Amino acid sequence: MKIAVVGASGMVGSRVVSEAVARGHHVTAVFRSALPEVPHPSVQVVRGDATDIDHMSGVLAGADVIVSATRPAPGAEDTVAATITALLDAAAGTRVLVVGGAGPLRSPSGGLVIDDPAFVPPEWRTIASASTTQLRACEAHAGDWVYLSPPAVLEPGTRTGAYRRGTTTILTAADGSSRISAEDLAIAVVDELEQPRNEKHFTVGYGGPAPSRI
Repeated sequence: MKIAVVGASGMVGSRVVSEAVARGHHVTAVFRSALPEVPHPSVQVVRGDATDIDHMSGVLAGADVIVSATRPAPGAEDTVAATITALLDAAAGTRVLVVGGAGPLRSPSGGLVIDDPAFVPPEWRTIASASTTQLRACEAHAGDWVYLSPPAVLEPGTRTGAYRRGTTTILTAADGSSRISAEDLAIAVVDELEQPRNEKHFTVGYGGPAPSRI
């Protein structure tokens, strides 16, 4: 496939690029700032701002699928709705997998994760709230999108090759933790690109029954 990754310099985006290339896909890696050296012959590196609809329309033209792995800078969380709306406009009907946040997932105790301090401590609430706004903006758009909510903790780690897939309720391990490495999240992203399912909103994590992939 031809995959465009917007936000390719970030923790998730960079790992999605690596995972997709390792599986033989051609990747257009979109960077907002300075361009790095081309990391692989199957990677085309371009500059682009997700909010620039005219420019991004050209950048994304020809892609079979798009991954949105953008994240607002601290203090700019109120920009997420405009950013994802502009990117969906630029996608012009091409499918977009949006890597969002855990905030809009349901908590096992009832209500949303954003309102459960077991998963979202006060210092995380602003970015968690932004993810709920981001999902609502997707829901209001007529484009072809799917929203992936990571678990409560997403951080660099090890590529284990295993994860559990859920729908709209946060996934937890036996000890109550909710986490995944960015490397294993990238596996889930590319799995969805290769074999899309019907859910518009899903999540992944560790723990529970047999993993989706080994």
